[in-house]
Amino acid sequence: MTKNNKIKVLFRHRSMEMGGVEKVVLSMLNHLNKDKFDMTICLNINQGELRNEFPKHVRKVYLTDGKEDLSKNSFLQKIQLAKRKLKLNKAEKDPKIADRLLGQQYDIEIATTYSIYKAVLNSTNKNSKKIAWLHSDLTLDGFDPYRKEIFDNMKQFDYIIYGSQQCKDVLDQKFPNENFPPGKVVLNAIPIEELKIKSKAFTPEFRDVPTFVSVGRLHYRKGYRVLLETHKQLLDDGFIHDIVIIGDGEDYKLLSGRIQELDVEDSFKLLGTKMNPYPYVKNADFYIMPSESEGWPLIIAETLILQRPILATNVGGIPEMIEHNVTGYLTQYSKEGLYNGIKEFLSNKQIVDNIKENLKNIEDRFDNKKIFDAVEEIIFNTVNNKH
Repeated sequence: MTKNNKIKVLFRHRSMEMGGVEKVVLSMLNHLNKDKFDMTICLNINQGELRNEFPKHVRKVYLTDGKEDLSKNSFLQKIQLAKRKLKLNKAEKDPKIADRLLGQQYDIEIATTYSIYKAVLNSTNKNSKKIAWLHSDLTLDGFDPYRKEIFDNMKQFDYIIYGSQQCKDVLDQKFPNENFPPGKVVLNAIPIEELKIKSKAFTPEFRDVPTFVSVGRLHYRKGYRVLLETHKQLLDDGFIHDIVIIGDGEDYKLLSGRIQELDVEDSFKLLGTKMNPYPYVKNADFYIMPSESEGWPLIIAETLILQRPILATNVGGIPEMIEHNVTGYLTQYSKEGLYNGIKEFLSNKQIVDNIKENLKNIEDRFDNKKIFDAVEEIIFNTVNNKH
């Protein structure tokens, strides 16, 4: 600890593209008590829409420049990207590179996602306590090639914070013999008043048809490929509606091409990343989350607070957040499941009205102070070996 008795905390993260985990990181850095904690964030890549959103009392360090800082000349950019990759590989093999940039020792080092576990465990500071944050359901088939390595890494941490009850429970159920360190479920905090203000910043222009909005990374696990095919089938069956997707990612090109093939450019829109997606959520008729897998998605909590009816797949931590036919509508991850859910929202006014009524006092459920207090207690107890 420093002379003023503040606990020195280092958060490690990859980069700051718009996403749920990035918002959780910012939320913690903004609200953990700055009189108790001396906080640093170390990014592998200084990249993403949120890279300059850190509070002033938090020190930011990064290993490499982001794409925003690279040349606009495609040839030069390729060279810069190759150099950046080499630099990152070198930093992964030699943790002293990060140490030299940081220039100090920390009491606690926190890995914000499983992709950064190794960076924290490789720290040359063997006296620091190590905390891992887990937001994912590691029992899914997609983790098969990486699960053993992630488990091996998890077991070396002093403590694990789970982002949802589901991601902890499924590990306990499916891998009861794995000896993980102590851990606790801490849900993500929601900045309620800030969210309400942002949602009124402007009024987006939607067509005069029922409109579903979704905010998420364009990745196959987010279900947008299936949603697009479902959308086309519903239109063909006479259920007129628009779907507006806010976000970017590796599926952008594939989805754009398929939108043209299906001739639905007017009704299925990819708007890209928006720094403030909340006016779109607030002014849409419905929110839709078609994911194949999720942890505890922040955007679902935010949409509940904005009192929009949600149609979501019954996966991950979503059933912890939404009660079916009461505060939202849960469906199976499949074309048939999404088809039936969207059809229900478009044709059953009573269900939608009931959900809206039940959302009127929903924000009473979210207690941010309890969340930040829990994280502060975990940090104190980990530093002082009280688990």
